[in-house]
Amino acid sequence: MKKIFLLVLSVSLFQLASAQPGFGGFGQRQAQPAPKASEIIRLWPDGFPEKDYEAKPSDFQKRMLPENFMDPRLEVYRAGNPNGICILECPGGGYTMLSDSHEGRNMAEWFNSLGITYCVLEYRMPFGFSYVPLHDAEQGMRIIRSHAEEWGVKHVGVMGCSAGGHLASTLATHYSSEETRPEFQILMYPVITMDAGYTHIGSRDNLISAEPKPEMVDEFSNEKHVNAQTPPAIMILSADDGTVDPKNSIEYYYALRSAKVSASLHIYPSGGHGYGIGDYFPYKAQWTSEVSRWLEQLKF
Repeated sequence: MKKIFLLVLSVSLFQLASAQPGFGGFGQRQAQPAPKASEIIRLWPDGFPEKDYEAKPSDFQKRMLPENFMDPRLEVYRAGNPNGICILECPGGGYTMLSDSHEGRNMAEWFNSLGITYCVLEYRMPFGFSYVPLHDAEQGMRIIRSHAEEWGVKHVGVMGCSAGGHLASTLATHYSSEETRPEFQILMYPVITMDAGYTHIGSRDNLISAEPKPEMVDEFSNEKHVNAQTPPAIMILSADDGTVDPKNSIEYYYALRSAKVSASLHIYPSGGHGYGIGDYFPYKAQWTSEVSRWLEQLKF
């Protein structure tokens, strides 16, 4: 009886973890040792934008977040032989935490092997102020471009997984200047829309509230903000994703194509959600090959 109880308890805990917003299930269980960052740069050493100070977590949220959750940073992994490309990576986590291992720093070694400088954005959660993550993403772009000559960077793009894919696509469609505009976007199983019909509800609730104003739904439904200046995109996802409806990527793809923006969409038959660069994803070789080839063919 004791063995049966332990088995049921283990299964229940696994199912609970797998169901969390932005969690990959297997991705959380099979964490790999992360490489050491070349350097870590604080995003706002001189203080946040004024209104951001009002974004404060509840006591419950404080218990779930790391000690430095209000001190967002850029983890920099410089390529030994840089090819001129840099990627700003936004990990997922449902706008409530960061899945920054398999959807963040564990990708550094692979990107560095391609000659790409890779930066993981440890961004703040919105805590009721929807623009806070975007402010951090834009600041990450400014920092990268301020170090471009030093790091051998000529072109900067953004990448994001799950809710991090929403942040990445928000940066690609809501950037405030040429300095913060990414030149390309790589989106893995991304949240794109805030439309209640097919968004990821947890990400929506955390970003714009459980009862958002219609104008906020529209503002952060990124498929509605694509134009001819939106950077080219590649999207990686699985048809059996039960966390983020594939329609998010499909609608974004059509919006990009309608605006005559180059877009590539790769939907694999299985894999679910949240795999990042995990070896257990059956199509890891395919997605990494597709992204590598796509980057090589970009025309800057």
